[in-house]
Amino acid sequence: MSLKSLHHVLGALQSQEGWRSRQQLQQLLACWFQVVGPAVAAQTRPVSIQRRVLHVATSSSVWANNLTFERQRILEKLSAHLPYALSDIRFSTAHWQPYRGNSSMEEDASEIWQRHPSRVADPFAASRAKAQSERQDADSAFRHWAEVMQTRSQHLPLCPSCRCPTPKGELERWSICSLCASKQW
Repeated sequence: MSLKSLHHVLGALQSQEGWRSRQQLQQLLACWFQVVGPAVAAQTRPVSIQRRVLHVATSSSVWANNLTFERQRILEKLSAHLPYALSDIRFSTAHWQPYRGNSSMEEDASEIWQRHPSRVADPFAASRAKAQSERQDADSAFRHWAEVMQTRSQHLPLCPSCRCPTPKGELERWSICSLCASKQW
């Protein structure tokens, strides 16, 4: 067995395909936030590069779908920052794990996403959390459901026939709610 220098061993490691893809991924991670922007960076994580295809984990299938349409633009931006060429990007929720680090860049991206105009606040999140935290029987579950339904429908106009809350579209279409309209048919 002959001993080889550390320089020779490291050179052999760096020439292997797996080592090169790890180095390429590290280079890509260094510029990802700058290329895609803070809102997208908060919802994505580059996972691997295999055969010149970048695999990116997304927080939801909606993000994966939308970013698939933007992949050519992202590839063009990445090519300006990287010394190697990527042939494609694949977006998937398969390897998504929420970030658990303390990086200020990630915290900034998360904060930006919280204030993003496309984000829809869930008006019922508090009531759902309350329902999950309490152990409920059938009666309390029904009461909770009734409260949620009343909250959702309190801003709706009333049907002139049955006096139930009715979506405006039904009143414009039939002048009564869909249930009363179906009874007439």
